[in-house]
Amino acid sequence: MRERLAAVPALAQRRPALAAIALGLIAALAYPPLHVWPLGLAALAGLVWLIHSADNWRRALWWGWCFGWAHLTLANNWIATAFTHQAKMPEFLGWLAVPLLCIYLAIYPALAALAAHLLARNRPVWAFGLVLAGTWIVTEWLRGWVFTGYPWPPLGLMLVGDWHARGVATFLPWMGTYALSGLALVLATGLLANLAGRRSPGVIVPLAGIAYAMHVPVLPGPDSDLGYTLVQPYIPQSEINDPAKFEEHFARLAKLTGKGDGQPRIVLWPESGVPDYLEDGYPERYYYAMTANGDPDYARRRIGAVIGPQSTLLTGVINLNIGRMPDGRPGAVSARNSVMALDGSGRIRAGYDKAHLVPYGEYLPMRAILEPLGLSRLVAGSIDYLPGPGPRTLELEQYGKAGVMICYEIVFSGHVADKTNRPDYIFNPSNDGWFGWWGPPQHLAQARMRAIEEGLPVLRSTTTGISAVIDADGVLRGAIGMGKADKLEGFVPAANPPTLFGQWGHALTLAWAALFLALGLGVPRVLALARARG
Repeated sequence: MRERLAAVPALAQRRPALAAIALGLIAALAYPPLHVWPLGLAALAGLVWLIHSADNWRRALWWGWCFGWAHLTLANNWIATAFTHQAKMPEFLGWLAVPLLCIYLAIYPALAALAAHLLARNRPVWAFGLVLAGTWIVTEWLRGWVFTGYPWPPLGLMLVGDWHARGVATFLPWMGTYALSGLALVLATGLLANLAGRRSPGVIVPLAGIAYAMHVPVLPGPDSDLGYTLVQPYIPQSEINDPAKFEEHFARLAKLTGKGDGQPRIVLWPESGVPDYLEDGYPERYYYAMTANGDPDYARRRIGAVIGPQSTLLTGVINLNIGRMPDGRPGAVSARNSVMALDGSGRIRAGYDKAHLVPYGEYLPMRAILEPLGLSRLVAGSIDYLPGPGPRTLELEQYGKAGVMICYEIVFSGHVADKTNRPDYIFNPSNDGWFGWWGPPQHLAQARMRAIEEGLPVLRSTTTGISAVIDADGVLRGAIGMGKADKLEGFVPAANPPTLFGQWGHALTLAWAALFLALGLGVPRVLALARARG
């Protein structure tokens, strides 16, 4: 076995870039919806071996970049689907946009490979794998916030178990997402070391342990006494901005919502759930563009009548920022992607503005340069969205303390809950209709990661699926698949006590990186000294 494995670097030397690209593509198959995690671990083992065999820093950097480019391109292929739902740019640009974006994103795996090579190129492969795990944690953490960040997907996503099992993600409360990515590399290195050391039967035991964790259900935790009705109205992306369909969509939401049973409940509608402008103070032409009535007070009262007096609604809305237009008239100069809380009388009780906006989706970077070239946002409209201040907790009295993360904000580990005023639950409204069949399962899995690492239930209401109620241990209490109109009802799962990650955040992430680096660099030296003295 050792001799056969020794041939792998020789093959990689002949076609190193192709080997790295192949490993990257294989590793991406470990994510939902395919979730073939054994292939993912095998590909990571191959990556450790490949980078360890690099005889200079340029090759380590290049091979790490090739792996990251292929890996992230396939994992993010759902982005290309978004280009099929807009008319201002050709659809084929989507299939160019993803690999072009990943030219940048692949810099982070490349830097991890380079740093590991510089620090541990002469260490044994098991020690090198530990060092690579440490450098990967740091670079994945950087990818999560540099230039506003894009952490989708973290490597540790492959370790999340089936819908009712946490898998290796059970360590998230004590590690956090990016450290879990490092652990994936450590596990892959352990499998590789077993094979290289002619202990191939020893691989079966850790693989069996991982498989057990990935599939054995976790018992659901307790519930709170707050009821919920979570609605998935099924509003296809082709209809979402069609005014002729607005009343049909509202009628569907109203029918699914019902009046409740007279007990206090929270009603949850998705992002883009309400097309009406609900804030006062806009020029009348904006209200009439959305409804024939043209009255925001009427729109609010109509919603209140739907949910009933014992309910509070959390729903996605678009709010406008009004200023002076070039022609001197008052008009919308920017927008906010928001969630509003409305009570049964139609009164606005609280609100939240999305902080992590989607570049090229909700705003066009370098607009003055790109707009003349024919580039535009993927979301309808010509004005940019402005970001909100970040995580905050909405105080809803008997309806609990709600944290809100709109759409892909939920993928930002460590930035989903206000640490100074911890919520009882996180509401994650989303419109996943943009992203085909590959993106929504990944989105759901990352929402489960947030629930586990923060110890908070997450309630997802989406326009087209997948909507779900996730308890504080990451267990799905219920889900509505893609392409269905339906609702979930029950009691909001109870929150767990604050987790270690919830308290320490990414200081804990960097501590794990330091631990893996210290083990990879220090243990071989200690062993060498012990042998010299023995």
